[in-house]
Amino acid sequence: MKQFLKPLLWAGLLHLAGVGNGAWAESDAVSSEDKNAFQTVEWADLIPPEVLEILLNPPSYITEVEDGSSEDQITSQIKNTLAENEEDAYRRALASTDVNPAMDGLKIRIPGFVVPLEFDEEQTISEFFLVPYFGACLHMPPPPPNQIILVEAAEGVRMSALYEPFWLEGEVSTVVTENDMAKSAYSMQLHRLSPYSE
Repeated sequence: MKQFLKPLLWAGLLHLAGVGNGAWAESDAVSSEDKNAFQTVEWADLIPPEVLEILLNPPSYITEVEDGSSEDQITSQIKNTLAENEEDAYRRALASTDVNPAMDGLKIRIPGFVVPLEFDEEQTISEFFLVPYFGACLHMPPPPPNQIILVEAAEGVRMSALYEPFWLEGEVSTVVTENDMAKSAYSMQLHRLSPYSE
């Protein structure tokens, strides 16, 4: 369970690895003028302060769970989140759709990983989730909705390696959307996607 919480809580502090040439982007060269038009944000900025405070201070029973025990199984925890005490603020925070209202309409720049939702026969992706860590939604349960951004890429993007991180720039909206894979509390109209670099 600790392995699940760490990416969730520290997603905004990602130290992502460098990216090779495995992806196509609208423009890899970002002028300083364009860079300044978009405010660089961390994933933690998307979480309202009161919800972030709850996540950063988990209840004692979380830290008392022994690694590898049956209580440590992610699927068990997710099922119990819905079934157990609704008064538990921590469990509610793990599935929160609460957003930071200051983000609505903001032009942001944020790093993350792409989870394709809609693509054509040439593998051009027109809609995807941006998530804070690799494997989210595909190989493990999704992050909270306020840690998922639904991205609309009207012109489409093509990439050969989904395990690589990217910088995304675009205007973000606080809109809750749900599909079979996950629920997102943010959406973005993509302006630019480029390989991640520090």
